[in-house]
Amino acid sequence: MNSTNIKRRDFLQSTSVAVAAGCAIHSAGALIAEPIASLTPTAVPDALKGRLWKTLKIGMVNVPGSLTDKFKAAKAAGFDGIELNAPGFKIEEVTKAIDESGLPVDGTVNSSHWDVRHTDPDAGVRAKALASLTAAIRDTHAVGGHSVLLVIGHGKDGKEDEIWKRSIENISKAVPVAAQFGVQIVLENVWNNFLYDHEGDHRQNAAKYVKYVDELNSPWVGMQFDIGNHWKYGSMGDWIRQLGKRVYKLDIKGYNRAENKWARISEGDIDYADVRKALIEVNFYGWCAAEVGAGDAAELKRISEEMDLVFGLK
Repeated sequence: MNSTNIKRRDFLQSTSVAVAAGCAIHSAGALIAEPIASLTPTAVPDALKGRLWKTLKIGMVNVPGSLTDKFKAAKAAGFDGIELNAPGFKIEEVTKAIDESGLPVDGTVNSSHWDVRHTDPDAGVRAKALASLTAAIRDTHAVGGHSVLLVIGHGKDGKEDEIWKRSIENISKAVPVAAQFGVQIVLENVWNNFLYDHEGDHRQNAAKYVKYVDELNSPWVGMQFDIGNHWKYGSMGDWIRQLGKRVYKLDIKGYNRAENKWARISEGDIDYADVRKALIEVNFYGWCAAEVGAGDAAELKRISEEMDLVFGLK
């Protein structure tokens, strides 16, 4: 790993919040490598071709020009869709970009969920979090998307039982809107000191995430499970098996547990063979979003090829 620090949408090792207003990746992670020859996908067991479609965060597309140009660049790199930040985009501009590029918006990331949290002890802040989430649902529907990624909140907002109750009550109020517009609320597992032990080791499981999603008790709420985020804390194949039908979408970034640092998607030591096996066992069909550092057209192609490689998409 070179001296470039991996930026990610979750929390840094110090657990301080890294938020960039208006950016789809409040801090996404991957290193920008020197230009190399194209990766060559090889046959892998439990390949996910025909089961998994590639998307990425809009903030990763570091190419000049209009939104249409960015959509075209993502499509040319091999992505099947793109995720935006919502609320915050212009519907007419996005619709034009979709029409002119042929690249759909498969979902969005709630643009204020780190700062305006459903776990906040202030009822006024929670009301703003709800308003942001419901606006994101409506805007996502308006451009043809089917999911809104949501970070529940942060453990610093109170004791686990307190923030659990607060956030369940608040997010539940958005479920009728999600149902009305046909847009799923997908919760991401992140480094936010909630539903896992931030100081714990790699032997943790997904039991609390299972219980949390089940308490919301709606087909419109599931997980956008981030494979890279919690490899540090447990077996991602086993977490997928535990979560089962609750996994609606995926996020991916690389991590090296042995060295305790972030890595490229195709590097590090994530057990992708077990991840692929687990996804087939739970009968997963859906989207996986790259959530790594921004790059130019060549870097986007490299990221797309890394996804092909680890998931067996070619």
